[in-house]
Amino acid sequence: MTEFICPPQVIDKFNEIACDCMGDAAPYCEAACPMHTDVQGYVDLIAEKKPAEALALIREKLFLPATLGRICAHPCEDKCKRGEMKHPLSVAALKRFAADNYDNEEKWDLAIAQDTGKRIAIIGAGPAGAQAALDLRKKGHEVTIYDRLPVVGGMLRVGIPEYRLPRDIIDFEYSLLDKIGVKLNLGVEIGNDIPFEQLQQDYDAVLIAAGAHKSIVIPVEGHDLEGVINAVDFLREVSLTGKYDMGNKIVVIGGGNVAIDVARSARRTGASEVHLVCLESPEEMPAHSWEIEEALEEGVNIHAGFGPESIMAMGGKATGFKAKKCTSVFDESGNFNPAYDENEKLLFEDVDNVIFAVGQSVETPFIPEGMLATARGGRLVVDPATLQTNIQTIFAAGDITGGSVIAIEAMAEGRKAAESIDRFLTGRDLYENREHEGSYDTILETTIDPDEPNIARLETTKIPADKRVTSFTEVDRGFSEEQAVKEASRCLKCECKLCVKECEMLEQYTEYPGQLFKDIIRSDKVDPMIPFSCNMCLQCTLVCPKEFRLMDRFMDMRLQMVAKNNGKSPIKGHGAIDIHQKLGFSRFFNTTRSVNSGQPTKRVFIPGCSLPSYNPQLVEQILHHLQDKLPGTGAILKCCGKPTKALGQKEQFIQRYSELQAEIDRLGAEEIIVACQSCYLTIKEYSPNQKVRSLWEVLPEIGLPDGAAGIGKGSDITIAVHDSCPTRDVPEIHDGIRWVMNELGYTAEEPPHTKEHTRCCGFGGMVVPANPQLALKVMKRRTGEVDSDYMVTYCAACRESMVRGGKKAVHILDLIFSPVWTSKSEFPGIPANPLKSWINRYRSKKKIIQAG
Repeated sequence: MTEFICPPQVIDKFNEIACDCMGDAAPYCEAACPMHTDVQGYVDLIAEKKPAEALALIREKLFLPATLGRICAHPCEDKCKRGEMKHPLSVAALKRFAADNYDNEEKWDLAIAQDTGKRIAIIGAGPAGAQAALDLRKKGHEVTIYDRLPVVGGMLRVGIPEYRLPRDIIDFEYSLLDKIGVKLNLGVEIGNDIPFEQLQQDYDAVLIAAGAHKSIVIPVEGHDLEGVINAVDFLREVSLTGKYDMGNKIVVIGGGNVAIDVARSARRTGASEVHLVCLESPEEMPAHSWEIEEALEEGVNIHAGFGPESIMAMGGKATGFKAKKCTSVFDESGNFNPAYDENEKLLFEDVDNVIFAVGQSVETPFIPEGMLATARGGRLVVDPATLQTNIQTIFAAGDITGGSVIAIEAMAEGRKAAESIDRFLTGRDLYENREHEGSYDTILETTIDPDEPNIARLETTKIPADKRVTSFTEVDRGFSEEQAVKEASRCLKCECKLCVKECEMLEQYTEYPGQLFKDIIRSDKVDPMIPFSCNMCLQCTLVCPKEFRLMDRFMDMRLQMVAKNNGKSPIKGHGAIDIHQKLGFSRFFNTTRSVNSGQPTKRVFIPGCSLPSYNPQLVEQILHHLQDKLPGTGAILKCCGKPTKALGQKEQFIQRYSELQAEIDRLGAEEIIVACQSCYLTIKEYSPNQKVRSLWEVLPEIGLPDGAAGIGKGSDITIAVHDSCPTRDVPEIHDGIRWVMNELGYTAEEPPHTKEHTRCCGFGGMVVPANPQLALKVMKRRTGEVDSDYMVTYCAACRESMVRGGKKAVHILDLIFSPVWTSKSEFPGIPANPLKSWINRYRSKKKIIQAG
């Protein structure tokens, strides 16, 4: 590890990545889930045909997977990215599939922490109380649940009809509480059977998790008549007994899910004619759309946009119902304040029962008056961060606080309360690190690929409507395994680790850049192999939604390390680069060639380092062609210093580049033509007084050498084109290369990542001598994208990388100045040792000197 201290401006840039990188950002579905279930994880496992593993992952957060798979309002689906395409993933049904088919109680986690000696009482066996009991018991506390109902489940049991949630499912999943030692005192009413104060005395903490078991009844005329029923009482009786003594013609008031449940249950208990009346328009009804559709299928008559006016009576019993048109539900301030059109009304005669299903409230008669602070509707006032009441030992969660509307929100509150109670009992800070409890907005930002197919959402199988109204048998039959795999496969796998997926170096050294830079900032240390393994190809920036330039940050590290190491790279393998640069700038391997005729040298051709080291003959041939078509062209054989710059040897680079600039100025050249892509970028930046052009921009203007056009038409091979990453943003070069290929007549293959999206060859950033195994991995990944066995590059270093990656590769000048290349041609490999390259470099020097 190297210790370093960067300037404040550099640390600020590190901090930007550490803080704003979305690599650890939760997927939209997971952040929206109040319990933070790893939705993407278990959906992926189902898609991979690993449903048992998926169920195990679900159970890490949820102990009621089959229950929630049936009744959860699934906020995760509301945030599903596929929702932008109108077909969100059927997450709840996938959860149910895994639970119904692969749950095995023998594999349940029954581990309990060491006994703490602390005792907690929980009032309410609904989802909030049960979740809190589970979490607290797992932490080693003794937990006792009290519930006035004779059964577990709370409103899950008596508020949700059995045709949606079979009772054996609840009993099976709730049995976990008994297995881990949670004590259940059912049929016990706090306040009557046991004084609330007794709980305070006997337990170290009390959690109130009573549900909303009281129906709201609108005080319209006739609301207290015989035959007028409230939804909670009706659903409780039906849930516990499976029947209800009621008539044939029923009116249900309300437009939410409870109202729909009441209407559908009424059909199953014998009502032949059920009318549902609600204030909202059909589009604004708060009930889930699928619930409404199923109610309509079962013969429920929905009259949307009407409110109650009065209930008519005869002999003290309800016999009719009057409704009037609702023109708006809320006033201009957004407050609930219905307005009506008194001229448009509905009349329902010969009604047997009217059921109010317009909302529920809580009852707290078991709490001594004035003991706990309450808000509107009798709900308890709690600290929103901890769910602690005004009495330190008493906490509250679920409906009793008004902080949850759906079951999974209640469970999240139960978990939150359990965490607070555990901290309270163990003397820890109740507020620390609690920002992301419950649903939250993830910082993740992703976009859908325009080419992503809009695959329709699969629907589960349901019992036909004419059969399902005859009993409380479960309506929804769930997914088959084939359907589950198909539906799960639609997941877009939303996450932002695109750079890690794209970059072999990042994949080797970190989970995501934010974590890497957090570690660096925290320790002020980093393994030198990390920054010196960056190819400097910018590919990570291309895929990063934040466009973080990691290449620049790794260069910051290189500069700092080199400065602390007396101007040398700390990487042992980079000694070879130092030798290369010394030789590359020595007079023995350099030359400057002016125009022979005594005419001014208008332009200078700079072939770079890799091409002269690869093939001196090609250097000579292309120079002759340039001199023939562009009189006044000279040449310079000298390194631009890019390897020195890439290592972070800033001062040496400036000195060395000045030597090249001096030669350019001595010739008086106004234009520079380069063959190397690294030279193109470097010279363009550091020689602002000259016009810098790529050889591959020039060739389409001056044409190919005589006899080259059409030479490849007789070839029996397809040649894949590799674009160099330094000039990924120069489309003129890409176009020039493809013009050459077309003129030559060779059939070209475009890799999946090409032109501006090209991938590094593995040679960039001086990684080869630093981390040869990683470089080879990059090379093989690049060649692995190509179908053809043959590749062409316009950089000699890239050509060598393609050969190392397993392809038969040539430089594009090989195609121009050689006979046709076929499957029987002898393709150039790579030098057996560096000496061969330096011999070629010296020969290139001689050929440039001899050029007329």
